[in-house]
Amino acid sequence: MAGTLYLVATPIGNLEDISFRAIRVLKEADLIAAEDTRNSLKLLNHFDIHTPMTSYHEFNKFDKGKVLVEKLLDGMNIALITDAGTPGISDPGEEMVKMCRESNITVTAVPGPAAAVMALTISGLPTRRFAFEAFLPADKKEQRQILEELKTETRTIVIYEAPHRLVKTLSLLLETLGDRRCVLLRELTKKHETVMDSSFSALLDCYKDEKPLGECVLVIEGRSRESIQEEDIRSWEETSVKEHVAYYEARGCSNKDAMKLAARDRGVSKREIYAELLKSL
Repeated sequence: MAGTLYLVATPIGNLEDISFRAIRVLKEADLIAAEDTRNSLKLLNHFDIHTPMTSYHEFNKFDKGKVLVEKLLDGMNIALITDAGTPGISDPGEEMVKMCRESNITVTAVPGPAAAVMALTISGLPTRRFAFEAFLPADKKEQRQILEELKTETRTIVIYEAPHRLVKTLSLLLETLGDRRCVLLRELTKKHETVMDSSFSALLDCYKDEKPLGECVLVIEGRSRESIQEEDIRSWEETSVKEHVAYYEARGCSNKDAMKLAARDRGVSKREIYAELLKSL
């Protein structure tokens, strides 16, 4: 009978945030797969956990993943932990879960700390709907594509960033998204936890002379639907009514529907669109 993969959330800073169940599962597992065994050893020693460990990280996730799947199929129970927080969130645990699902291995989670959720809930920005982007990709083309998509994102946006890349990322966000309300959270759950309710430009001013320290989470205000609508109207105003209607007709709309859509885009009545078309005859 195959074993079970346990995704065990560990503290993101304060060791008191670990759960009783997490400690029990880590003690009872046959093996712990850790992102950084040296870092995780401090946690295990603190809670007197002596379960064998093996490394599982971004650079060995495919080869080691196959090895771990074989162990699970042989009946081993394995606990997967990341350096901090919930496995599978912005770390290679995602790939491990996929491999286990493909092999019909049971996967379950021991819930606990997640920096994105904590940052969102204490930011003061809307929490009902949010978009989690984790770390922006290193590839510049992919990075630009994501930033372009975020320009019209109406949900609250959550982004992770390392301190040495913070200023560059803030500059990119300001350039692409425009100046927005942004809450910067650093060193969550730790002694020097900091929450700065600010904006991209103000944060850049703050770090002109001061070096950013500590892992960062940026919680960014989404665009209002009203501002997007106003922007769309301004864009269509640069196009003639005749061209606007023709745009929708070329996409298969009837003349009547094309006029209705053009009226919606421009924030006017269909009667006004019809009157403008008559003038162009």
